[in-house]
Amino acid sequence: MAYPAAAQNAAPPSAQNQTPAAPIQIVALGDSLTAGYGLPDKDGFVPRLQAALAAKGVNANVANAGVSGDTASDGLARLDWSVPEGTQAVILELGANDMLRGIKPEVTREALDKILQRLTARHITVMVCGMRAAPNLGTEYGAAFERIYPALAAKYDTLSYPFFLDGVAGNLKLTQADGLHPNAAGVGVIVERILPTVLRLIDQIHTQHPS
Repeated sequence: MAYPAAAQNAAPPSAQNQTPAAPIQIVALGDSLTAGYGLPDKDGFVPRLQAALAAKGVNANVANAGVSGDTASDGLARLDWSVPEGTQAVILELGANDMLRGIKPEVTREALDKILQRLTARHITVMVCGMRAAPNLGTEYGAAFERIYPALAAKYDTLSYPFFLDGVAGNLKLTQADGLHPNAAGVGVIVERILPTVLRLIDQIHTQHPS
């Protein structure tokens, strides 16, 4: 039996009803390190991370909610408008400016705790990015500051990336003239090293929010 040409060329019903999966909505909530301070837009952490995810076949929109100079308390103050409805995951990178200003670790911890509490209440998956203290602040301050991140990640059972500047901090070839902010090559190192944990974050989104 012969079928009309239109019927022969038509896609199967199942294929006709399939629509591309919506992109995963991720917000990078942070300071100058996520904002891309001192770099062309294309070389910042957020666009480079999104490109790296795309290269792995991950359809994601990574929004840049980094504000240069922000402390953890500043991030808390702008949390609601920085993380809009529909956000599925947050990469939380705050605290470096607290440390540079010598803010008491308990103040930083309280602000980050409230951020995590509110994101958890919204059923948003979170990845906590740790920071290390400068040696000149002393061992007591450094220890109190650095244990904020693993403690909060454990409290809220979130993914944790121990040190956002891993492989870059202290390497003048990978930082800008200030010796603090990564240059384009430094951002490349950060993205390469953090990518496996971000991919785990993507897996958690799929597990916690199946389509």
